[in-house]
Amino acid sequence: MSAVPKISACVTTFNEEHNIRRCLDSVRWCDEIVVVDSFSSDRTVDICKEYTDRVYQHEWLGYIGQKNLCRKLASHEWIFFIDADEEVSPELREEILRELAANNGRYAGYRFPRMVNYIGRWIRHGEWYPDIKLRLFMKARGRSGGTEPHDQVFVDGDVKTLRGKLYHYTYDDLHDHLETMNRFSSITAQEKFRLHARFAWSDFLFRPAFRFFKAYLLRGGFLDGRRGFLIALVSAFGVCMKYAKLWELEYRRDSTAKS
Repeated sequence: MSAVPKISACVTTFNEEHNIRRCLDSVRWCDEIVVVDSFSSDRTVDICKEYTDRVYQHEWLGYIGQKNLCRKLASHEWIFFIDADEEVSPELREEILRELAANNGRYAGYRFPRMVNYIGRWIRHGEWYPDIKLRLFMKARGRSGGTEPHDQVFVDGDVKTLRGKLYHYTYDDLHDHLETMNRFSSITAQEKFRLHARFAWSDFLFRPAFRFFKAYLLRGGFLDGRRGFLIALVSAFGVCMKYAKLWELEYRRDSTAKS
């Protein structure tokens, strides 16, 4: 085995004082922590400065743009993207260090399962598990891309899947879950509208029903009990709202054009 290459943990934040300490504690083993904050109004920045002097503030560039900015500010060869509401398990940490020590240029990136804690319980079925994420990659060979608000990492080279888990404390409660679905459906509808996608009744009527069927039955969400039902139901609602908001954007555009 060779020496472990240096790793930069990259975190983007906004008003995450209730999550950020758990996140940063879990990446203390990295050689550097870089935080890009979009002008939090709580104690997020003060807490981050307890862990690193690489704390920057920048206007929100979107989920993709903010992560690419954080990557550019990092100093080291390997980038580890972690969200403020996530935590690296001890098993994943040890697996990453072993893998990087033995890598020798074989892999350009690593992905691993993310497990969600939802209303006090770990979710082990449905669409939320295993939620495989590519978060560790060589800076020179990877970047963030995808479609807002769902950023993805793309790398030039082979990728290996690890077994250790990334923990995700995604929502504080059902109210937070619904608010996030409302926000994400707006972002997705606006992105579809920008790309000239068109509203279709078939999407509005059938895609939400299929989303629930897939999450609750095909992917075994029912095995997570009431939480599994709520997750599938809210996911289907989010799909419904996405297409409803796309229709609304088209209606407002057409109404403006006629006036």
